[in-house]
Amino acid sequence: MDAALRDDIGGRYRKDTLAGVFVTFEGPEGAGKSTALKAVAAALQERGHEVLCTREPGAGELGRQIRELLLHGENLPTETELLLFLADRANHIATIVRPALGSGKMVLCDRHADSTLAYQGYGRGSDVAFLRSLNRYATRGMVPDLTVLFDLEPEIGLARLTGKDRLDSEPMEFHRRVRAGFLRIAEEEPERFRIVDASKDAEVVAVEVAELVLARI
Repeated sequence: MDAALRDDIGGRYRKDTLAGVFVTFEGPEGAGKSTALKAVAAALQERGHEVLCTREPGAGELGRQIRELLLHGENLPTETELLLFLADRANHIATIVRPALGSGKMVLCDRHADSTLAYQGYGRGSDVAFLRSLNRYATRGMVPDLTVLFDLEPEIGLARLTGKDRLDSEPMEFHRRVRAGFLRIAEEEPERFRIVDASKDAEVVAVEVAELVLARI
């Protein structure tokens, strides 16, 4: 894709042209993201905000089908896994997230583009700069207003799970690389990221995250 087309695509989907606020929740499984997301949604709704809670992969009918393939299907080549995540993201942004933001809603998303950098980039070894360009294409230049990173040692997070999907079942060294990747991404974008210690009690973490989000908006 040439530069002019790439810039045009990014420009038409710039986040700052939309009325809503886009908040993403990142980190390993077992870190309490889902619990915190519900708490933040409740806090925002109490203050009169319209809230959309969503996730990647798995939002919408197409997303649910892709999620099943990614997390509960057979082993996939690295390239196939990556492209399925990107297909889900492109559809998610175009059909769910962008319309919600355009109508002024607060969008809270469990995982987004940073997970691709952490899992497929730092975890699997794909080129991170290349993945960033693919994310820009899939999201058409959209970047979250705030990203909360739930930091947790993988041994603790995985031990909390009652069942494991295909990615959860990767070797521990993979999960350590993913955690290191998340921390590096957050270090590179300190204005967007807030890091919380997810080793604490889930309810304590949820309150802390709600305060972060409310302070940001």
